[in-house]
Amino acid sequence: MAKSDYKVYEDKMVKTIDSLISEFGTIRAGRASASVLDKVTVDYYGTQTPLNQVGSISVPEPRMLVVQPWDPSLLKAIEKAILASDVGITPTNDGKSIRLAFPPLTEERRKELTKLVRKYAEEGKVAVRNVRREAVDAFKAMKKKSEITEDDLKICEKDMQDLTDKYVKKVDEVSAKKEKELMEI
Repeated sequence: MAKSDYKVYEDKMVKTIDSLISEFGTIRAGRASASVLDKVTVDYYGTQTPLNQVGSISVPEPRMLVVQPWDPSLLKAIEKAILASDVGITPTNDGKSIRLAFPPLTEERRKELTKLVRKYAEEGKVAVRNVRREAVDAFKAMKKKSEITEDDLKICEKDMQDLTDKYVKKVDEVSAKKEKELMEI
């Protein structure tokens, strides 16, 4: 069994880590970041459109986001979308743009966000383990068809476990970094 046979499964694990990092980017950590609005969609002529596709999002100050729609008629729709989202910030509409002022995080809110980070991390670990299970099932099917030997199967299982351990550790590192970021601010 060549190591290149594991590439498909390793790619899936890498995508899991990338997805987790993207998910962590949407968690507000006290300072303004345009990525907190990544999941916000606006009703744009009957179609749910991501906010970053209907206007520009800028960070003029460390605790302020400004959303400038390209179509001024969308101000109300953007305001409603932000209020309906789980961003947790009330937008201010000045007639030309929408401002989001990020208040400092309270200790209680930090603990809530830390729980959310841990939940996402656990989901990431489960996804990595699911990839391992998928790989082992595929190798067992190959064994059943006599494409690989029993010894090859054992080696494949061990290699997939090593790969899984590597990526579970990476999930832990990424989540620890995000938790630290939440506690510093």
